[in-house]
Amino acid sequence: MLFRSHSAAVRLQSMIFSAYQKKRKLYTLLLLGPHGRPFKLQIPKYALYLLLAFSLVGVITLTALAKSYARMLMKVSNYNYLRADREALKTQYHLLESAVKHTNTQLSSLESLASEVAVSYGFAKTSPSVLAHMAPTTISQSNSTGDTRYNASLYAFNLIEQASMIPSRNPSLLGLLSSPAVNPGEIPSIWPVQGEVTAGFGERMDPFSGEGAFHSGMDIAAPSGTPVRAAADGIVLHAGPGEAGYGNEILIDHGSGMATKYGHLRRIFVIEGQEVRKGQIIGCVGMTGRATGPHLHYEVLVHETPVNPAKFLRS
Repeated sequence: MLFRSHSAAVRLQSMIFSAYQKKRKLYTLLLLGPHGRPFKLQIPKYALYLLLAFSLVGVITLTALAKSYARMLMKVSNYNYLRADREALKTQYHLLESAVKHTNTQLSSLESLASEVAVSYGFAKTSPSVLAHMAPTTISQSNSTGDTRYNASLYAFNLIEQASMIPSRNPSLLGLLSSPAVNPGEIPSIWPVQGEVTAGFGERMDPFSGEGAFHSGMDIAAPSGTPVRAAADGIVLHAGPGEAGYGNEILIDHGSGMATKYGHLRRIFVIEGQEVRKGQIIGCVGMTGRATGPHLHYEVLVHETPVNPAKFLRS
Protein backbone atom coordinates (compact mmCIF):
# COMPACT_ATOMS: atom_id res chain seq x y z
CA MET A 1 0.00 0.00 0.00
CA LEU A 2 2.80 2.35 0.88
CA PHE A 3 4.72 1.43 -2.28
CA ARG A 4 1.75 2.25 -4.46
CA SER A 5 1.23 5.62 -2.83
CA HIS A 6 4.97 6.48 -3.26
CA SER A 7 4.84 5.53 -6.96
CA ALA A 8 1.77 7.73 -7.44
CA ALA A 9 3.57 10.66 -5.81
CA VAL A 10 6.62 10.24 -8.09
CA ARG A 11 4.39 10.13 -11.18
CA LEU A 12 2.56 13.24 -9.97
CA GLN A 13 5.87 15.15 -9.49
CA SER A 14 7.04 14.02 -12.94
CA MET A 15 3.81 15.26 -14.51
CA ILE A 16 4.07 18.59 -12.69
CA PHE A 17 7.74 19.08 -13.80
CA SER A 18 6.84 18.18 -17.37
CA ALA A 19 3.97 20.64 -17.36
CA TYR A 20 6.31 23.28 -15.90
CA GLN A 21 8.89 22.67 -18.67
CA LYS A 22 6.20 22.94 -21.33
CA LYS A 23 4.89 26.12 -19.75
CA ARG A 24 8.35 27.72 -19.74
CA LYS A 25 8.86 26.86 -23.42
CA LEU A 26 12.63 26.72 -23.39
CA TYR A 27 14.54 27.04 -26.66
CA THR A 28 17.45 24.61 -26.93
CA LEU A 29 20.52 25.46 -29.03
CA LEU A 30 22.96 22.71 -29.98
CA LEU A 31 26.51 24.12 -30.03
CA LEU A 32 29.85 22.51 -30.79
CA GLY A 33 32.61 22.93 -28.24
CA PRO A 34 36.32 23.50 -28.94
CA HIS A 35 37.01 19.74 -29.17
CA GLY A 36 33.94 18.92 -31.28
CA ARG A 37 31.88 17.86 -28.31
CA PRO A 38 28.30 19.13 -28.58
CA PHE A 39 26.51 20.79 -25.70
CA LYS A 40 23.07 22.20 -25.23
CA LEU A 41 22.17 25.78 -24.41
CA GLN A 42 18.65 26.38 -23.22
CA ILE A 43 17.27 29.93 -23.57
CA PRO A 44 13.96 30.92 -22.02
CA LYS A 45 11.40 32.48 -24.29
CA TYR A 46 11.19 35.68 -22.23
CA ALA A 47 14.97 36.22 -22.72
CA LEU A 48 14.46 36.31 -26.49
CA TYR A 49 11.64 38.79 -26.03
CA LEU A 50 13.87 40.97 -23.89
CA LEU A 51 16.69 40.76 -26.48
CA LEU A 52 14.27 41.69 -29.25
CA ALA A 53 12.91 44.61 -27.21
CA PHE A 54 16.41 45.94 -26.46
CA SER A 55 17.35 45.56 -30.13
CA LEU A 56 14.27 47.52 -31.21
CA VAL A 57 15.01 50.29 -28.72
CA GLY A 58 18.62 50.41 -29.94
CA VAL A 59 17.54 50.70 -33.60
CA ILE A 60 15.08 53.51 -32.75
CA THR A 61 17.75 55.33 -30.74
CA LEU A 62 20.35 55.05 -33.52
CA THR A 63 17.80 56.24 -36.10
CA ALA A 64 16.96 59.28 -33.98
CA LEU A 65 20.65 60.08 -33.50
CA ALA A 66 21.29 59.74 -37.24
CA LYS A 67 18.40 62.10 -38.06
CA SER A 68 19.61 64.62 -35.47
CA TYR A 69 23.15 64.47 -36.87
CA ALA A 70 21.83 64.92 -40.42
CA ARG A 71 19.83 67.98 -39.35
CA MET A 72 22.90 69.39 -37.64
CA LEU A 73 24.97 68.89 -40.81
CA MET A 74 22.31 70.68 -42.86
CA LYS A 75 22.29 73.60 -40.43
CA VAL A 76 26.09 73.82 -40.55
CA SER A 77 26.00 73.70 -44.35
CA ASN A 78 23.39 76.48 -44.49
CA TYR A 79 25.41 78.55 -42.03
CA ASN A 80 28.57 78.18 -44.11
CA TYR A 81 26.64 79.14 -47.25
CA LEU A 82 25.17 82.25 -45.60
CA ARG A 83 28.57 83.17 -44.24
CA ALA A 84 30.20 82.85 -47.68
CA ASP A 85 27.35 84.86 -49.20
CA ARG A 86 27.84 87.55 -46.55
CA GLU A 87 31.56 87.75 -47.27
CA ALA A 88 30.86 88.03 -51.01
CA LEU A 89 28.35 90.84 -50.42
CA LYS A 90 30.83 92.55 -48.13
CA THR A 91 33.53 92.37 -50.81
CA GLN A 92 31.14 93.74 -53.43
CA TYR A 93 30.17 96.56 -51.09
CA HIS A 94 33.82 97.55 -50.58
CA LEU A 95 34.42 97.45 -54.34
CA LEU A 96 31.37 99.62 -54.99
CA GLU A 97 32.38 101.98 -52.21
CA SER A 98 35.86 102.30 -53.70
CA ALA A 99 34.42 102.90 -57.18
CA VAL A 100 32.04 105.58 -55.88
CA LYS A 101 34.84 107.28 -53.97
CA HIS A 102 37.04 107.18 -57.07
CA THR A 103 34.24 108.62 -59.22
CA ASN A 104 33.50 111.39 -56.71
CA THR A 105 37.18 112.33 -56.61
CA GLN A 106 37.30 112.55 -60.38
CA LEU A 107 34.11 114.58 -60.51
CA SER A 108 35.26 116.98 -57.80
CA SER A 109 38.56 117.50 -59.58
CA LEU A 110 36.71 118.11 -62.86
CA GLU A 111 34.43 120.69 -61.22
CA SER A 112 37.34 122.49 -59.59
CA LEU A 113 39.30 122.53 -62.83
CA ALA A 114 36.27 123.77 -64.77
CA SER A 115 35.73 126.57 -62.26
CA GLU A 116 39.34 127.71 -62.32
CA VAL A 117 39.64 127.61 -66.08
CA ALA A 118 36.33 129.49 -66.34
CA VAL A 119 37.92 132.31 -64.32
CA SER A 120 40.95 132.24 -66.58
CA TYR A 121 38.73 132.80 -69.63
CA GLY A 122 36.63 135.49 -67.97
CA PHE A 123 33.35 133.63 -67.48
CA ALA A 124 33.14 134.74 -63.85
CA LYS A 125 34.11 137.95 -62.09
CA THR A 126 33.89 136.59 -58.55
CA SER A 127 36.86 135.81 -56.34
CA PRO A 128 38.58 132.42 -56.66
CA SER A 129 37.38 131.30 -53.24
CA VAL A 130 33.75 131.87 -54.21
CA LEU A 131 34.16 130.44 -57.69
CA ALA A 132 35.68 127.21 -56.37
CA HIS A 133 32.28 126.40 -54.84
CA MET A 134 30.13 127.94 -57.56
CA ALA A 135 29.71 124.86 -59.74
CA PRO A 136 28.81 122.41 -56.94
CA THR A 137 26.35 124.91 -55.39
CA THR A 138 24.61 125.74 -58.65
CA ILE A 139 24.32 122.10 -59.61
CA SER A 140 23.02 120.98 -56.22
CA GLN A 141 20.17 123.51 -56.47
CA SER A 142 18.82 121.81 -59.57
CA ASN A 143 19.68 118.15 -59.06
CA SER A 144 22.30 116.42 -56.89
CA THR A 145 22.67 113.31 -59.05
CA GLY A 146 26.00 112.38 -60.61
CA ASP A 147 24.71 112.67 -64.19
CA THR A 148 23.61 116.27 -63.65
CA ARG A 149 26.94 117.22 -62.12
CA TYR A 150 28.76 115.61 -65.01
CA ASN A 151 26.61 117.36 -67.62
CA ALA A 152 27.13 120.71 -65.92
CA SER A 153 30.91 120.25 -65.88
CA LEU A 154 30.82 119.14 -69.51
CA TYR A 155 28.83 122.25 -70.41
CA ALA A 156 31.45 124.43 -68.69
CA PHE A 157 34.24 122.78 -70.68
CA ASN A 158 32.34 123.29 -73.92
CA LEU A 159 32.09 127.00 -73.13
CA ILE A 160 35.82 127.07 -72.39
CA GLU A 161 36.59 125.30 -75.65
CA GLN A 162 34.54 127.85 -77.60
CA ALA A 163 36.13 130.76 -75.77
CA SER A 164 39.62 129.48 -76.49
CA MET A 165 39.02 130.18 -80.17
CA ILE A 166 38.54 133.93 -79.44
CA PRO A 167 41.96 135.62 -79.70
CA SER A 168 40.90 138.75 -77.79
CA ARG A 169 40.85 136.86 -74.48
CA ASN A 170 44.17 136.49 -72.68
CA PRO A 171 44.04 133.73 -70.00
CA SER A 172 47.17 134.99 -68.32
CA LEU A 173 45.49 138.28 -67.39
CA LEU A 174 42.44 136.87 -65.65
CA GLY A 175 43.80 133.66 -64.17
CA LEU A 176 43.40 132.42 -60.66
CA LEU A 177 47.02 132.99 -59.79
CA SER A 178 46.90 136.66 -60.83
CA SER A 179 44.25 137.56 -58.24
CA PRO A 180 45.49 140.30 -55.88
CA ALA A 181 43.73 138.55 -52.98
CA VAL A 182 46.26 135.70 -53.11
CA ASN A 183 49.69 136.22 -51.53
CA PRO A 184 52.41 135.14 -54.03
CA GLY A 185 54.24 133.38 -51.21
CA GLU A 186 51.20 131.16 -50.63
CA ILE A 187 51.14 129.88 -54.22
CA PRO A 188 52.92 126.48 -54.52
CA SER A 189 55.06 127.51 -57.44
CA ILE A 190 58.41 125.82 -56.74
CA TRP A 191 59.32 122.18 -57.24
CA PRO A 192 59.39 120.36 -53.88
CA VAL A 193 62.17 118.09 -55.15
CA GLN A 194 64.30 117.93 -58.28
CA GLY A 195 63.79 114.74 -60.27
CA GLU A 196 61.99 112.97 -63.09
CA VAL A 197 58.20 113.02 -63.20
CA THR A 198 57.26 109.34 -63.45
CA ALA A 199 53.48 109.73 -63.12
CA GLY A 200 51.33 112.78 -63.82
CA PHE A 201 47.94 113.96 -62.66
CA GLY A 202 44.81 112.17 -63.88
CA GLU A 203 44.09 108.71 -65.23
CA ARG A 204 46.89 106.15 -65.21
CA MET A 205 47.57 102.43 -64.85
CA ASP A 206 47.81 101.44 -61.19
CA PRO A 207 51.24 99.79 -60.68
CA PHE A 208 49.85 97.30 -58.15
CA SER A 209 46.44 96.28 -59.52
CA GLY A 210 47.22 96.83 -63.22
CA GLU A 211 43.86 98.58 -63.65
CA GLY A 212 43.00 102.12 -64.58
CA ALA A 213 42.99 104.49 -61.60
CA PHE A 214 42.80 108.22 -60.94
CA HIS A 215 46.09 109.72 -59.74
CA SER A 216 45.44 112.78 -57.60
CA GLY A 217 48.94 114.23 -57.87
CA MET A 218 52.30 113.72 -59.54
CA ASP A 219 55.15 111.34 -58.70
CA ILE A 220 58.68 112.76 -58.80
CA ALA A 221 61.46 110.16 -58.70
CA ALA A 222 64.56 110.99 -56.68
CA PRO A 223 67.16 109.07 -54.67
CA SER A 224 66.15 108.07 -51.18
CA GLY A 225 67.09 110.78 -48.69
CA THR A 226 66.83 113.67 -51.17
CA PRO A 227 65.59 116.81 -49.32
CA VAL A 228 61.94 117.77 -49.87
CA ARG A 229 61.07 121.48 -49.71
CA ALA A 230 57.80 123.26 -49.00
CA ALA A 231 56.28 124.55 -52.23
CA ALA A 232 54.87 127.65 -50.53
CA ASP A 233 54.46 129.40 -47.17
CA GLY A 234 51.98 127.79 -44.83
CA ILE A 235 51.19 125.92 -41.65
CA VAL A 236 51.66 122.16 -41.20
CA LEU A 237 48.28 120.49 -40.67
CA HIS A 238 49.51 116.89 -40.59
CA ALA A 239 52.92 115.27 -40.27
CA GLY A 240 53.06 111.50 -39.90
CA PRO A 241 51.63 108.26 -41.31
CA GLY A 242 48.67 108.74 -43.65
CA GLU A 243 45.66 106.59 -44.45
CA ALA A 244 45.68 106.60 -48.27
CA GLY A 245 48.72 104.40 -48.88
CA TYR A 246 51.19 107.30 -49.04
CA GLY A 247 53.10 106.25 -45.93
CA ASN A 248 54.71 109.13 -44.06
CA GLU A 249 53.14 112.33 -45.39
CA ILE A 250 52.95 116.07 -44.73
CA LEU A 251 49.94 118.30 -45.38
CA ILE A 252 50.52 122.07 -45.46
CA ASP A 253 47.78 124.73 -45.51
CA HIS A 254 48.78 127.77 -47.59
CA GLY A 255 45.62 129.81 -47.05
CA SER A 256 43.05 130.96 -49.63
CA GLY A 257 41.77 127.37 -49.75
CA MET A 258 45.06 125.98 -51.09
CA ALA A 259 47.08 123.12 -49.59
CA THR A 260 49.86 120.73 -50.64
CA LYS A 261 50.57 117.12 -49.69
CA TYR A 262 53.93 115.31 -49.72
CA GLY A 263 53.84 111.50 -49.52
CA HIS A 264 56.12 108.42 -49.24
CA LEU A 265 58.61 110.37 -47.11
CA ARG A 266 61.50 108.59 -45.50
CA ARG A 267 61.83 111.16 -42.71
CA ILE A 268 59.80 114.16 -41.53
CA PHE A 269 61.49 117.29 -40.17
CA VAL A 270 58.43 119.34 -39.16
CA ILE A 271 55.61 118.97 -36.67
CA GLU A 272 51.91 119.74 -36.79
CA GLY A 273 51.14 123.43 -36.24
CA GLN A 274 54.60 124.56 -37.34
CA GLU A 275 54.85 127.51 -39.70
CA VAL A 276 57.05 126.87 -42.77
CA ARG A 277 58.42 129.05 -45.52
CA LYS A 278 58.64 128.46 -49.25
CA GLY A 279 61.77 126.41 -50.00
CA GLN A 280 62.22 125.19 -46.40
CA ILE A 281 63.29 121.55 -46.07
CA ILE A 282 60.43 119.61 -44.47
CA GLY A 283 61.49 116.01 -45.05
CA CYS A 284 63.33 113.63 -47.38
CA VAL A 285 62.37 111.27 -50.19
CA GLY A 286 61.55 107.68 -49.31
CA MET A 287 59.29 104.80 -50.31
CA THR A 288 57.00 104.32 -47.32
CA GLY A 289 53.45 103.15 -47.96
CA ARG A 290 52.47 101.69 -51.35
CA ALA A 291 55.50 102.52 -53.46
CA THR A 292 57.53 100.64 -56.07
CA GLY A 293 60.61 102.79 -55.57
CA PRO A 294 61.88 105.98 -53.88
CA HIS A 295 59.86 108.99 -55.07
CA LEU A 296 57.76 111.88 -53.82
CA HIS A 297 53.99 111.92 -54.27
CA TYR A 298 53.09 115.62 -54.56
CA GLU A 299 49.54 116.99 -54.52
CA VAL A 300 47.98 120.42 -54.76
CA LEU A 301 44.49 120.79 -53.30
CA VAL A 302 42.11 123.70 -53.85
CA HIS A 303 39.32 123.67 -51.29
CA GLU A 304 40.21 120.02 -50.50
CA THR A 305 39.90 119.03 -54.19
CA PRO A 306 43.01 117.69 -55.98
CA VAL A 307 44.09 119.75 -59.00
CA ASN A 308 46.96 119.34 -61.43
CA PRO A 309 50.16 120.54 -59.67
CA ALA A 310 51.92 121.18 -62.99
CA LYS A 311 49.99 124.38 -63.69
CA PHE A 312 51.39 125.98 -60.51
CA LEU A 313 55.04 124.98 -60.99
CA ARG A 314 57.65 127.16 -62.59
CA SER A 315 59.87 125.42 -65.10
